[in-house]
Amino acid sequence: MGAFLGVLLHAIGGFAAGTFYIPIKMVKKWSWETAWLVLGVTAWLIVPFLFAWATTPNLLEVLRSADASAIKWTYIFGVLWGIGALTFGLTMRYLGVALGMTIALGLTTAFGTLVPPIYKGEMGELISKPSGQLVFFGIILALIGVAVAGKAGILKEKDLGTDKGEVKEFNLWKGLGVATVAGILSASFAFGLEAGQPISEAAIAHGVTPIFQNNATLVWILWGGITTNFIYTVYLSIKNKSYTDFTNSSAPLTKNYLWAALGGLTWYLQFFFYGMGTTKLGKEYDFASWAIHMSFIILFSNLWGLYFKEWKGSSKKTYNVLYLGLAIIVSAILIIGLPEQILGVF
Repeated sequence: MGAFLGVLLHAIGGFAAGTFYIPIKMVKKWSWETAWLVLGVTAWLIVPFLFAWATTPNLLEVLRSADASAIKWTYIFGVLWGIGALTFGLTMRYLGVALGMTIALGLTTAFGTLVPPIYKGEMGELISKPSGQLVFFGIILALIGVAVAGKAGILKEKDLGTDKGEVKEFNLWKGLGVATVAGILSASFAFGLEAGQPISEAAIAHGVTPIFQNNATLVWILWGGITTNFIYTVYLSIKNKSYTDFTNSSAPLTKNYLWAALGGLTWYLQFFFYGMGTTKLGKEYDFASWAIHMSFIILFSNLWGLYFKEWKGSSKKTYNVLYLGLAIIVSAILIIGLPEQILGVF
């Protein structure tokens, strides 16, 4: 039952991640950096602390009591993750949306999932067990699903006349380099959660309910993320003189603040549920949570794309390739999240 609940929690988190940008579309007469700053302050500064405060007894003591090295590395990985999130944009600039997203998300999935067990020297032991072999097969299947879904995106761009020839700054090698950096650094979130295990253990020692043990760790990771994003968005606000947006009476200010904050709350919920989901997959396979999380993000993002008719005008072949990719991703999620249950059937 625990593994099923873990997959369900990851599904809710993936849904939140695939949904958070919808409220941002409702923001009017604001520059991107203004909306992103309000979203970021909500998602990475205010909400993580409030959720941790509500679920973690003696939160301030927990945040201080963990090993200083653990706190430092958790924060640093958060900073690196923030840089990775920003460089995603450059990937789209040089490769286009479909190809850029496929490569960056594929690398993020692979690095975020495989590096922790390799670093801890647990890879050999994991693949020596049938359940471990099944988990790694599921991870490979997830990467195949990402590639197939990415292929569908490339076909869609060609169908709609927005293929790579339309990408004015298309540069394969520069794009691959940036995508690699974005993929590796974006996976730092998973590394931060791993580095923050002493913080989670401190939370448990202070009486936190185990399913909420990662909430204090999320505070340090996301404070690292807000550091990079805050610096960058403030720089853009000064450069573009868009800081006037915050008080621009010609914009629907109250609605803009509320929509951007709602986007931030939704964005945070992905990792709130991700943190809970990792506690239900079992200590041995909690590293695979990242692959499940990324797979659900890709799944729900594409489903929202279908709902908003972003694929309208695509050929039947393109739709079939997309459906195949999503079916592979769903299969991979079930294999990664429920290896013992699947082996039990056979």
